Amino acid sequence: MKNKTLNNLLSFFYPRLCVGCGDALQQNEEHLCLNCMMHLPETNFHKEADNPLTNIFAGRVRVQEVAALLFYKKGTSAQHILHALKYKGQKELGAYLGEYYGKLLIQQPRFQQIDYIIPIPLHPKKQRKRGYNQSEWIAKGLSKGMGKPYRTDVLSRAQFTETQTKKSRFSRWENVKEVFVANETDDIRGKHLLLCDDVLTTGATMEAAIQQLQTIPDITVSVVTLATAQF
Repeated sequence: MKNKTLNNLLSFFYPRLCVGCGDALQQNEEHLCLNCMMHLPETNFHKEADNPLTNIFAGRVRVQEVAALLFYKKGTSAQHILHALKYKGQKELGAYLGEYYGKLLIQQPRFQQIDYIIPIPLHPKKQRKRGYNQSEWIAKGLSKGMGKPYRTDVLSRAQFTETQTKKSRFSRWENVKEVFVANETDDIRGKHLLLCDDVLTTGATMEAAIQQLQTIPDITVSVVTLATAQF
């Protein structure tokens, strides 16, 4: 009874709000209200082996599968979600949506062969400033939803880079082409890695990371993100 009263008081003074629309969340809702969850701008690209995202990497790097949960457009719930995840400290939102997407991915035979989930790393300086790596929280959720382990020891970021926002594809590539280092271990050779990040725009960051991972013998790489800004 005391706990219920305390929770009611906390909800009154510090209401939990949906990151998608700003409405108050019901007791059984987390991060997003039921209406926003039902109307998420989902791509369903995980159901299509030859979806449009595969063209981003065509002729550049070898990628087995590419998928994104949401279409990203300004002014939509997807923008509010990514902004809250990346800049408002709502790291648990990444795990929540990662788990949601993981449960969808694992239903597809193409994603059942994944061995490890690898988040795109932040430079330690940027991670200290933000307090967390949003991609790692997405990886945690994917891991729970797919029943696959995630690892942060396979890929590291050696250089600090400027933000990619508002950069052209070429500028983005120049900004990240030598920032990643793959850490080869005996147990990672010959594995299928699922590289994850928050948003896929030009693919420059992913491409740079994939190039480094593919220096490891017999590696297969697939890519998933919470959103894509390609469409």
